[in-house]
Amino acid sequence: MSATLIKVLNLAKTVRTSTIKSLLTAPKQQWQSLCAAALQTPHAQMVHTSPMRHGLMEFFDDPKHWSENDVKVGRAWRTEELRIKSNKELHQLWFVLLKERNMLLTMEHECNDKMEIFPSPERVDKVKISMDNLEKVVRERNTAYHLLETGETGERPQKRVNNSFGLQFNYKSCEHVLPPFMNLKWIKSRNIGFGGRAVNRFLLKYREQLYNAKRKAKNRSRNEVMMILRRNPNFDLGVLRRKFPDVDIDKLRSADKARGHYVPKIGV
Repeated sequence: MSATLIKVLNLAKTVRTSTIKSLLTAPKQQWQSLCAAALQTPHAQMVHTSPMRHGLMEFFDDPKHWSENDVKVGRAWRTEELRIKSNKELHQLWFVLLKERNMLLTMEHECNDKMEIFPSPERVDKVKISMDNLEKVVRERNTAYHLLETGETGERPQKRVNNSFGLQFNYKSCEHVLPPFMNLKWIKSRNIGFGGRAVNRFLLKYREQLYNAKRKAKNRSRNEVMMILRRNPNFDLGVLRRKFPDVDIDKLRSADKARGHYVPKIGV
């Protein structure tokens, strides 16, 4: 039911004794008084998550927080807490989080424009985490509903395809007005003959870059473990294995570079 129809019904409930003819011939002041009376009914009142601020001021934080450097806020919503809520509550909470995110982004932009410190910037991250968790819960419910009704997840089908650089990515299918064999624009964008000399050379360099990054990260971990064993020979090996799972601790202990400058205790 639209908002205009609700206002008309509330107006009809408020003014029961008036006829259509009297309303049409009524002056402007009487119309305004009748509309004001209809808007005061509970059905026509709008719901605000920030009752103290209306209009454009809803895009700004409470004025008492403007001069503070730290604002005390709670943590983000967890998925376990969101799973026990109804769909109506999740719908309401989504709009509350959306208004909060818009307000925080507005305040952040205003503080950056005025070269001031934005108080508690972690609030943006908490709102984002809450919205991601809420969307995850809604997606779980939609998937469960579609599996129960149709036997499918209801998600958009996707597949691994190669882009113009020869790299694979997940392509989600989209709806088109034309069928695939008639959509020439889609065919040209998807069936380009990748794999030329330039693409193969790029893939060779790209794989080499990934290999070098992985090799350097492994060498950094190995050198860090070596320095720890050199300075602390009796260090807990279990902690090292959990922190550096890619490093062979037993083989590294027998290396000469991992031995420290200390005299071992013999015959104690």
